[in-house]
Amino acid sequence: MPLVGDFIQRRGIQRPGFMQESPYVWGGEDINVSRLEVHDSYRGQPFTLQAEPSSPGQPAEYSLWLEDERLGTGQAGQQNQFLQGDVIVNVAELEAAPGAEFTLTKLTRPETIKNLKARLTVAEVGGGGRGSSTGMLRLTLSGENREEIRRSLDAVTQTFLTQNVERQSAQAEQSLAFLEEQAPEIRSELDEAENRLNQYRSESQNVGLDSEAEAAINRYIELESRLSELEFQEAELAERFTPSHPSYQALLRQKRFVQNDLDELDSRVSELPAAQQEIIRRTRDVEVTQAIYVNVLNKMQELQMTKAGTVGNVRIIDDALVGSAAIEPKKPLIVVLATLLGGMLAVGGVLLVGLLRRGVEGPEQLEQIGLPVYASVPLSTTQQQLVRKIKIKGSKKAHEVNTGVLAHHEPADLAIEALRGLRTSLHFAMMEAKNRSIMITGSSPDIGKSFITINLGAVCANAGQKVLVIDADMRKGHIHTAFNGKSENGLSDVLSGRSTWQAQLRTTPIENFSYLARGLAPPTPQSC
Repeated sequence: MPLVGDFIQRRGIQRPGFMQESPYVWGGEDINVSRLEVHDSYRGQPFTLQAEPSSPGQPAEYSLWLEDERLGTGQAGQQNQFLQGDVIVNVAELEAAPGAEFTLTKLTRPETIKNLKARLTVAEVGGGGRGSSTGMLRLTLSGENREEIRRSLDAVTQTFLTQNVERQSAQAEQSLAFLEEQAPEIRSELDEAENRLNQYRSESQNVGLDSEAEAAINRYIELESRLSELEFQEAELAERFTPSHPSYQALLRQKRFVQNDLDELDSRVSELPAAQQEIIRRTRDVEVTQAIYVNVLNKMQELQMTKAGTVGNVRIIDDALVGSAAIEPKKPLIVVLATLLGGMLAVGGVLLVGLLRRGVEGPEQLEQIGLPVYASVPLSTTQQQLVRKIKIKGSKKAHEVNTGVLAHHEPADLAIEALRGLRTSLHFAMMEAKNRSIMITGSSPDIGKSFITINLGAVCANAGQKVLVIDADMRKGHIHTAFNGKSENGLSDVLSGRSTWQAQLRTTPIENFSYLARGLAPPTPQSC
């Protein structure tokens, strides 16, 4: 199931009878979890939800497991709590055979963001030459659930738009918060100033304001209002800049100019009579504080309107649209890449095997280590026509056997010419030999031992020499097939004492050529 499970799910293959009570989920089986809340200590831990048998017409039942511990049971369509409320599960729908298992995991926030980031692609749309930009972005989100893709993309774009609007209105919001904090204090100061003025007037009924005093009061109101406005601006700048910033320094210079004017006005007022000074100061406090308070209220209304009317510089052009065709996996590209990769791996494997298993590739290698090379026999295409594959008893693999003698059917073949050269070389090499026996062997099966033996014997027999070929392969000897004979009555009978070698000799159509077959294959060839 881990290998073909996705195929079964996509094709909707129904659960077969022999896979009942299986933990694997088959095609057509699904779960819809509308809520999964866990304590922070359980985030990232996989819970196993197993479908349980339920009565017909009743809500589906399930059991929840954490590792090997059964936490309890629940029903679809209901909110269920486990681990004393640390785990809350609400399964909206559950369609699965009893025993089917689903894994539920509440991911951590960093892991969720990482997963979303891995699936989300943001690219600029358009943009011609170098350095040009259209400011339009296309967001692409990949996944397996169409509805989840649509909801997630819409949520990303809406969040981006909301943050942009909030960023645009952040300055107005900060200024509004500062004014809302200062307004009650200014109102309290205004009430106190009015009370002091009323009290002084009631005590000194004969004190009035002349034109010079009224002009001073008006000048006070103007300067104090200006100073108050500069202080508000300074509070806003302090949120964004340090005192060394040029804008901040310019504001401080304006405050010093206004303060100097206030100091000059104070010096002129100090020259008036004491009663006039007192009434001017108290009237000034009332008028200035009232002007400041009205200015704060007006400023608050302006900022509220500014905040309410703030529009971001980002606009959502289109809502999320889920395509009908899958964009991943890209099957044609995967096939092409897999083909190229398979070819490279195959070639690399062949080269690696060739490097690790270097054999004898030419006669020069044997001559370099001091071994004599008497002949090099080429591959014969005619010989391939005399070969057929048979299944030898006791072997699982089919072997090639000779069904004829190449030296007899095609005496002019290049391979036979090479064997004639071998015969000549052996003639001179064996002049001082004690006997005229030759043993032909090899390091592995099917490398041409029988071919060399049979055809070398035929070449020597055609030259007038008497030749006896003995098949000593007790396991898979098949020299008899080259002469259309059988393996019975041969070397194994001679070795076991059931017959003599003279009685087991067999003649061939080739003059002076006789052979001794292997005989019946003994049960223990290694004992022969």
